[in-house]
Parts: sequence; C-alpha cells; structure tokens
Amino acid sequence: MADGLIGEGSANGKQYPGKLTFRALMSCIIAAFGGLLKTWLGGVTSMSPFLKKFFPNVYAKKLNVKPSENLYCTFDSQVLTIFISSLYLAAFVASLCASSITRIFGRRLTMLSGGILFLAGAGFNAFAQKVWMLIVGRMLLGFGIGCANQSVPIYVSEVAPHKYRGALNMMFQLAITIGIFVANVLNCFFVTMNNGEGWRYSLGFAAVPAVMIVIGAIFLPDSPSSLIERGKNEKAKQELIKMRGTTDVDEEFNDLVEASESPRSVKNPWATLLKRHYRPQLVIAIAIPLFQQLTGVNVITFYAPVLFRAVGFSSEPSCLLASMVIAIFNALATFILIFTVNKIGRRKLFFGGGAQMFICQIVLTTAIASEFGIDGNPESLTTLYVVFVVSFICFYVMGFAWSWAPLGWLIPLFPLEVRPAAQSIIVSVSMIFNFVIAQVFTSMFCHIKFGLFIIFAFFVLVMSGFIYIFLPEIKGAPIEVVWQNHFYWKKFVKSASAASEEVNTNVDNSC
Repeated sequence: MADGLIGEGSANGKQYPGKLTFRALMSCIIAAFGGLLKTWLGGVTSMSPFLKKFFPNVYAKKLNVKPSENLYCTFDSQVLTIFISSLYLAAFVASLCASSITRIFGRRLTMLSGGILFLAGAGFNAFAQKVWMLIVGRMLLGFGIGCANQSVPIYVSEVAPHKYRGALNMMFQLAITIGIFVANVLNCFFVTMNNGEGWRYSLGFAAVPAVMIVIGAIFLPDSPSSLIERGKNEKAKQELIKMRGTTDVDEEFNDLVEASESPRSVKNPWATLLKRHYRPQLVIAIAIPLFQQLTGVNVITFYAPVLFRAVGFSSEPSCLLASMVIAIFNALATFILIFTVNKIGRRKLFFGGGAQMFICQIVLTTAIASEFGIDGNPESLTTLYVVFVVSFICFYVMGFAWSWAPLGWLIPLFPLEVRPAAQSIIVSVSMIFNFVIAQVFTSMFCHIKFGLFIIFAFFVLVMSGFIYIFLPEIKGAPIEVVWQNHFYWKKFVKSASAASEEVNTNVDNSC
C-alpha cells in the first residue's frame, strides 16, 4: 500500500526525494487555520450581562450565591448546557456529511464550506436577541468545525513531506492552542466593557478565524492525492513537483497513483472500512478520540470560567484571567511537542501525558474536597489555595497538550481508499462524546461534586491500559509491518497485496 495515511510516515517505509518547500510549509500553516475555529467557544458563560439576558435563572443563582449555599450547583442549567453542547451535535452531523464532500470535491471545498458556515454562526451569535438564535448560531459553528476537522488533518498529511509530517500535523493542534489563548485574552478585555455588550464582541470575534480559513481555502492549492483521486493526474504531478521542490517525484507520484486505484474502485468506503483488514486502525480511531473526551479536558478548556466561579473565584475578570494562564501553558506544551514528536515514541508520550493528568486529577480532587466538602460551602479561600488549584490545572492541561491532544490526529492511520470515511469516524466519535460531556457536566458537578474528577482520573488509567495493550509503537516503522507484528492485531491484518485483492473483489458494493 502506498503512502496514504492520516498521520505521518509512509506505509511502505520509503524515503522520497524532496525538501520542505515554502509552498508546502505555507499550505500546511494556512490550512491549520481551521484549528482556530474550535477556539472561540467559551468565556461568555461567565459574563453577567450575557447570563442576565439569556439565562436569567442562572444569573439569579450566581448573583445571590451566599457562603452558605452550594457552589457546585451555581451553573446547573439544562438550557445553558444545550447552548454549549448543541455545537458538538452539529459538528457530529457535519463530519458525516463532509466525508462525501471531501472525497468527491476535494479538501479545499470542505474547508471553504466550513469557514462560511462558521462565519454565519458568528453572525447569528453576535446579533442574537433570543436563546434560539444563540442555539442556531452555535449549530452553525458546529457545522463549520465538523467540516474543518474532517478536511484539515487530511490535507496537511497529504501536502507535508513524509519526513516532516508529524511536526506539520501539529500545526492544527497548535492553531487550536494559540486560538484559545487569544480568545481568553480578548474575553478578559470584553468582560470589563461598561456597556454590557462585551459578550457580543466575544461571540462576534469568531468571525475572524472564519474569514481566515475562507480566504486561505480560496488560495490553497489542491493536494496531489486529492487531484489524483479526482482523475487530474497531470496537474497532480506538477503540484507534487512544486510541493517537493524537485522534479524527481516519479516514485512518490507513481505510489500515489497506485494508492488511488483502490479508492476509485471502492463504491462504498464505509463498508470497506468495516472489513477485517482495517480492524486495528478502526478500533484505535474510535478509542483514542473517545478517551480524549473522557479525560475531562473540555471541562477545563470550555467550562473553565464557570468551573473557577464554582470553586471560589470571586469575579468574572479573575475567572477569565485564570483561563488565559491555562491557555498559555497549553500553547507552551504544544510548542514543545512540535520539536520532540519525531524523537519520542508515541507510546511514551501517551503514558507520560496520562501519568501527568492522573496525578493532577487526584490532587485537584483532594484540594476541592478539602475546602468545599460534600455541601460545597467553603469557609474561606486563601490566595495560596487559588494559586495551587490553577497551577495543577495548568499542569493537567500541559499533560494533555503534549500527548493525547495531538496524537489523536497522528495515530489513526488509514490508506487512501477509506481515508475520508475514517476521518469522519474520528471526528464523529470526538464530537458526539464532546456533546454528551458538555450536556451533563454541570449537572454531574452539582450532584457528584469533587467525585467527578475521580471519574475522569479513572478513565485516564483505563485509556493508558488500552494503549499499553493494543497500540504498537509506530515511530520509524512501516505501518503494515507494525500491525502484522502485534500479538493481537496480526490475526486481522493481511499483507498489503492481499488486502488490495480483497478490496478489488468488492468493487460492486454501493451506498
């Protein structure tokens, strides 16, 4: 099987000629702007004018919270969580539809569609007068994110030279972390606006990354794999020459053409994906995004201002400032990973990040339990306590940022014939569990209290055990050989030639 993967390396282990050209680098960077779409999603839920206008019950509880009241339940509102979680449900639906668009019309059009939908969502939210407008806007944002998550990782993996693929795939995650930091900085400014309309600017600024990805998608070149997939072989070869900075691209081009023969003959990539030969990748592609969400990281990332208010931060600016500090550590860890991802084994990164997150979850559970207890009534919170909690949340986010966050896009490796369908599964699993956790978090925090963090810590142990048993080390090895040598997966994986023959015998399958 030729090079056709979501992630890094080449399945046949070849080292193709070429270098990291300016064209390839800028194409990857511009495409990675799609990661910015995931960043302008939180912050307003802690702004009093926003809550007063759309969620008056939550605002009343927040306004009247007394030392004798249960702080765990301040933000327990199903309407508020529907506003937040509706985005992920929409992203789930979009990721399924975007698979066909990506395969038939190319990656660029999917990116462009995502940017336009996200721009429309930002407009709905910024000018919202009723809760339904907020929810419609959030769903449009979700459709945009689903399209971006479907197309950007595939595009970057196809454009980047194999030697730099791991690092360049980190650009998508880096864009997310930088965007979260910028969004938190702006929210800290918007919350201090005296006219009470700061939340509109916070939501409206989501239009900025949308415009960036729309303009970028218009000028981006198609990836060679996408051009070949659509029968434009000569144009694909010329683009490959530009991307690699050399005319010696025949070997890579021929392998891409060979790899594209299976996708052209496969009428139903979803049915093909379920075949026994792809079982290892399919299981990993489902398990890793599932475990990503069960770490509870999105509780910290998107609910951070709400969480901080619930555990004793006294003002909105201080909540958002603490969120900004966390975003700085998040971005720092991602920068570190970019320069180390090709030197450290993936299993080591998973285990190291998992251990760091587990320790932080236990410490946070202890800290919250000691001060808030079962009834959620802290007597007094010192500055030292607040700094302690924020510090360990920062360490927790760093552990996720240099391990589970980016590796979810690098590990699930699929050949070209099932790549769009496989990417849809990765995004869909991630978004549906994002939706579930976002929908139930405030209620669970109200009822389970500090025990919620123990649940997340438990899942960190479970997912680390899964990696230990089922994920082989893939760094520096041909992908097919990795699966064939694994004690469990080898009974599912056949040789590349045998797999190709099986695909070709099933070309009559239809949607």
